[in-house]
Amino acid sequence: MTAKFKDLALDALDHQAQADWWCTTLGYVRRSPRAESPPDWPVAIVDPAGEGPLIWLNPVPEGKTVKNRMHLDVWGDPAELAAAGARLVAERGEGREWHVMADPEGNEFCVFER
Repeated sequence: MTAKFKDLALDALDHQAQADWWCTTLGYVRRSPRAESPPDWPVAIVDPAGEGPLIWLNPVPEGKTVKNRMHLDVWGDPAELAAAGARLVAERGEGREWHVMADPEGNEFCVFER
């Protein structure tokens, strides 16, 4: 074995806001309370049920400018995600069984309806 999966990492201009958004969207929680870490440190969010991977939101000085090379796939309702602040990029159809959406900073993710 050369490598073993550990965590996911997402870069964000406002990593604190993105951590809050993804926590709400996925039902995750911050691994450590906000007051325990300096505000410019990466934020780890976790699935309280222990089923999903740990996700790091890392602060970066630049906004997103090109398409993601890696992204999240989630089960969900596109309308609910849009109401929570996501943007629809491409609807399901034309041979694609998922919707492409973007989080508040423009990071694309795929939404599969149950």
